[in-house]
Amino acid sequence: MKQGSRGIVAKLKPIFFHIRRRIFAGIVAIATLGIPAFYAAAEPAHGIAMYGAPDLPPDFVSLPYANAGAPEGGTVVTGNVGGFDTLNPFALKGRAPWQLRFLTHESLMARSYDEPFTLYGLLAESIETPEDRSWVEFTLREEARFSDGSPVTVEDVIWSYETLGTTGDARYRGFWTAVDRIEATGPRRVRLTFNRQDRELALLAGLRPILKRAQWEDLDFAQARLEDVPIGSAPHVVEIYEVNRNIVLRRNPDYWGSALPLRQGIANFDAIRIEIYADSTVMEEAFKAGALSYLREFNAERWATQYDFPAVQSGQVVKTEIPHAKPSGITGFVMNTRRTPLGDWRVRNALLHAFNFEFVNDTLTGGRQPRITSYFSNSELGLQEGPAEGQVKALLEPFSDDLLPGALEGYTLPQSDGTKRNRGNIRAAMAMLNEAGWQVVEGKLVGEAGAPLVLNVLLQQDALLAQARTYMDIYAQALERLGIELRVETIDSAQYNARVAEFDFDITFMRRALTLSPGNELRSYFGSDAADQPGSRNLMGMTSPAADALIDTILTSASREDFVAAVRALDRVLISGRYVIPIHQYSVGRIAHKAELRYPTQNLPIYGDGPWFLPNVWWFEAEKQ
Repeated sequence: MKQGSRGIVAKLKPIFFHIRRRIFAGIVAIATLGIPAFYAAAEPAHGIAMYGAPDLPPDFVSLPYANAGAPEGGTVVTGNVGGFDTLNPFALKGRAPWQLRFLTHESLMARSYDEPFTLYGLLAESIETPEDRSWVEFTLREEARFSDGSPVTVEDVIWSYETLGTTGDARYRGFWTAVDRIEATGPRRVRLTFNRQDRELALLAGLRPILKRAQWEDLDFAQARLEDVPIGSAPHVVEIYEVNRNIVLRRNPDYWGSALPLRQGIANFDAIRIEIYADSTVMEEAFKAGALSYLREFNAERWATQYDFPAVQSGQVVKTEIPHAKPSGITGFVMNTRRTPLGDWRVRNALLHAFNFEFVNDTLTGGRQPRITSYFSNSELGLQEGPAEGQVKALLEPFSDDLLPGALEGYTLPQSDGTKRNRGNIRAAMAMLNEAGWQVVEGKLVGEAGAPLVLNVLLQQDALLAQARTYMDIYAQALERLGIELRVETIDSAQYNARVAEFDFDITFMRRALTLSPGNELRSYFGSDAADQPGSRNLMGMTSPAADALIDTILTSASREDFVAAVRALDRVLISGRYVIPIHQYSVGRIAHKAELRYPTQNLPIYGDGPWFLPNVWWFEAEKQ
């Protein structure tokens, strides 16, 4: 497709998203009136959706955003910043290249990223669950094989679930606590029975990676050595590696699932090479020199002003933007409420007012990237402007005594006038601090005990976080005018992870991606039970009865309407809690890539760019001479 045609598609894409959402709403409405017994009863099905029926029929031929006729071949080269000390992405110990868990292993079911949350059979040929989803049963495909040619068995499935749930990475353990029992119900059938009501569990059960049990009979999975590369069943396998230099994944010529509809137009490259770089600057220069096939850019200003190097000018490198319809999630600087005085919402409110986003955004991104306005902004799940109404109001009112100002009445982030001084918001911030018992004495903001307010910002040495340090340097100047000292500490990833696990920070950078079908991850991000667990992802330490109740409602809602109302109510609790200083959202994916790399331009997934998109559905196509 010519570049001009790509531009037309990009402009029309929001219209396509709107039409697709309307179609999805119609499907849900029809399903609510009368779901066929195929999905409502405990009958084997080819797929499962969180609400309603899957979009794709049992005889679908490929995913809608994949090109089933894409050519296979070639090598795609990508880059990572930072080293690795393990090739086991499922164990708690060590740091593995992030791509491995997406590219080398498969699960019983696989997602379609063109639907909010729908799974189709991969290692499993069918899924069966009752209407209340109190249990789920999978039937394995007879032809399913690991990369070494051995069959994937029920015993492998049970061992994988138990091992990951007890000694695996923390991301797998929460699900395991909801499993009452797992058992074989036939030669190729396995059933999981749950110990709590949660409609999402049946879907989550289909997404655990399946490992080969026999490989670990004489090895300690939790203490795996670098050479103990887990055997998977995916199209690509680890072929060779040099520690902290590169990893090469090679297509398995005997891949068992090449005829599956889910795999048509997927995994098109013969090899995927991951090069390791010490820092982002070196990686960017390597890309400019042609050593890498593509590079994702997250800064709109850099995208607009620094991608004019010779390879772009000659057409050897193409700039592509990929729109999406997923929520913004939350990206910004999280405040640790476990520490004084950040447990006082008035202090957090003052710190939000002092953060001059409009000026900083203009300075660093040319004002090109919009700000996150709530945790689910940019989607139908985001809070609606103004006071809470209808079902959202009804869900919040029982907690009215505990909610912070703005949850019921309506809340918007403070805005500055865009000037460097930000006088109006600085005055408002000082008034809030005074109300909270803080006063300026000899140029220092001190509390009742006379101690000055000093805040420590902990940042990780990381390519994507280089801009975070600049944000904080500008912020420090604003806080100095309030008498607050801001100390910024940048450390390596190992030290950073250890300190964050113990909540040893006042403020740190946080990114929480959220989907069109949020579920159990909300407990670990925002639930009270996770607030004081070492290593928890609830970095702000929030303990909100309202949030806990709303998360329960989200997980047990039987209709899309109830689900959306509960998420919108939770969004109000989160944003009015003033836990995070939000920055800009990633409203579009930006990929600079070699011109020979192609993708299906006509049918982009609603989730936009991600490992499910690049490298999964791209292909190599040399220019015709």
